[in-house]
Amino acid sequence: MTVLVVGASGATGRLVVEQLLRRGKSLRIVVRTNSNLGRKLFSHPQLTIIQGSLLEFSEAELAALVEGCTAVVSCLGHNLSVKGIFGAPRALVTEATAKLCKAIISHQRPTAVKFILMNSSGVRNLDSDESVSTAQRIILFALRHLLPPHRDNERAAAYLSSQVGVNDEHLEWVSVRPDSLVDLPQESPYSMHPSPLRSAIFDAGICSRINVACVIRDLICTDDLWAHWQGRMPILYNSEQ
Repeated sequence: MTVLVVGASGATGRLVVEQLLRRGKSLRIVVRTNSNLGRKLFSHPQLTIIQGSLLEFSEAELAALVEGCTAVVSCLGHNLSVKGIFGAPRALVTEATAKLCKAIISHQRPTAVKFILMNSSGVRNLDSDESVSTAQRIILFALRHLLPPHRDNERAAAYLSSQVGVNDEHLEWVSVRPDSLVDLPQESPYSMHPSPLRSAIFDAGICSRINVACVIRDLICTDDLWAHWQGRMPILYNSEQ
């Protein structure tokens, strides 16, 4: 099994890479040319590294990138800086999601490829009746129009639910929505829910990056877990808050 991870040099992406390597998976990762991914990972025998900007890859390069992969993980996100939030590419996550999904579907593998998108608890699942207060709706409306990363995350999730859907025979997906991300040294108890248990704006919980990485690992490695969440957008919380 070969797994492609994009956004592998990010804070969560690195942990996903580590967790999958520990499970013995062969990995193909895309990192920026100036990536700070650790030298230990660069020399791992089960790791193939492609340096470059995913959005600049041609259709042929994307097809080669996903060829032979049974799972694709996107941990792409915007840097928390003025340039990262307001600079180009403003639709990084959405464009990468669309390009990867189209490349996967074009291969028409006999067994569906798993696609996992790391998203955010602030993104609503429009296919589910998730209750949101009026105040939160107002704030989300403002974020959608003032902060490009939030709009980008929304559109990426919407692409999976509306453009790919749940009946594609070549591609299955899960959009993982962790609550406020924190750094903890090791995996801890966590819970997954189909819809938020608390307001992402007014009562946000936390979710450690290592727990997100472990959830992604388990979705790839555990068929029953994948079958349960396929085509859905689980919310993740650390259990001890």
